[in-house]
Amino acid sequence: MDCYANRGRTDFGGWWVDRISTGNNDLIYYDENGDSVKIERWHDITFPNRPPKVTAIEIL
Repeated sequence: MDCYANRGRTDFGGWWVDRISTGNNDLIYYDENGDSVKIERWHDITFPNRPPKVTAIEIL
């Protein structure tokens, strides 16, 4: 488990992510397929069957 704060983008290097909890921040995660997914604040999302391989996150 890692925690990130403050606005900006952080490269991950292709980690498999099975849970994202946004807290009071909106964020975008970028996966290895080139897709970007925006998740609004106060959401807790799990990926039990097919976790995305995340290359970067951006806190808005």
